[in-house]
Order: sequence, then C-alpha cells, then structure tokens
Amino acid sequence: MIHVTRLNHTPVVLNDDLIEQIETTPDTVISLTTGQKIMVLESTEEIIDRVRTFRKSIILQDYANGHSTNQENE
Repeated sequence: MIHVTRLNHTPVVLNDDLIEQIETTPDTVISLTTGQKIMVLESTEEIIDRVRTFRKSIILQDYANGHSTNQENE
C-alpha cells in the first residue's frame, strides 16, 4: 500500500497491485485495474519510488523473519 494525495489535498492509501498505468497530463492520473482513475499531486517518479520502497520493505521483512522468497525449504 502506498500513500498518495488527491488534487484537493485529501490523503489516499492505494493498493499498488491495482495500478494499471500512470499518466502525466499535466496532472498525474493513476488508472487502476478496477477502471477507477485517481488524479494525484505526486509525480509519476514519486509514485514509482513509493511502490519500489513498499515492495522492498515486504521482501526485507520476509527475509528478516527467516522466510525464503525462492522456497528453498520445500
């Protein structure tokens, strides 16, 4: 989940798995797999960085908990 801000400055927590595409038109528009579109203040680059950071944190947390991402123990 990532935090973004709508154009009216309302914060939104977004499931990053639902992002289909991001457009800059000049506002940033996030299109979701549900068909919904969200206009946000953050740039495309900021959103990509937040998704990367969030996904990296999941992998690091899994690693810290002793789980292998490639299922070595099966």
